[in-house]
Amino acid sequence: MSTEIEKFDSVKKIFTAYLENKGLRKTPERFAILEEIYLRDDHFDVEELYISMKNKKYQVSRATVYNTLDVLVECDLVVKHQFGRNQAQFEKSYGRRQHDHLICTDCHKVTEFCDPRVQTIQSLVGEMLHFNVMHHSLIFYGSCTKKNCEHRVSFQARSQE
Repeated sequence: MSTEIEKFDSVKKIFTAYLENKGLRKTPERFAILEEIYLRDDHFDVEELYISMKNKKYQVSRATVYNTLDVLVECDLVVKHQFGRNQAQFEKSYGRRQHDHLICTDCHKVTEFCDPRVQTIQSLVGEMLHFNVMHHSLIFYGSCTKKNCEHRVSFQARSQE
């Protein structure tokens, strides 16, 4: 648990330095949003984050959530994904291992996976094409083949409402 606290302390320092460097205000709301994101272990959209903040009685507006997410993406503490839907998804990025994604086209569940061969391919392609690859994004889209997919059931229930 202490490593999570240390990680969050590092994230706060990075965010504080970024805000100071850009001449942006260091508001309690921005740091509350940062903390809420770093308590999560999933992908989320703006509305989910906003509702989570409201449920915890934080006084934040949607505009503040949107603006803070933009700043957090700019300073590389959060990654923004566009997984083929109209709604962007976000995830924390500091201290996270490189990973890729599987997206279910039925229920839109995002599954992370890590395969070292992807990193090997990235390195080989960079060497072959004389290109310094800084990062990549790999997304597979498909349908879950599990007979009892709990996410498909909830998706079907939602679509019938």
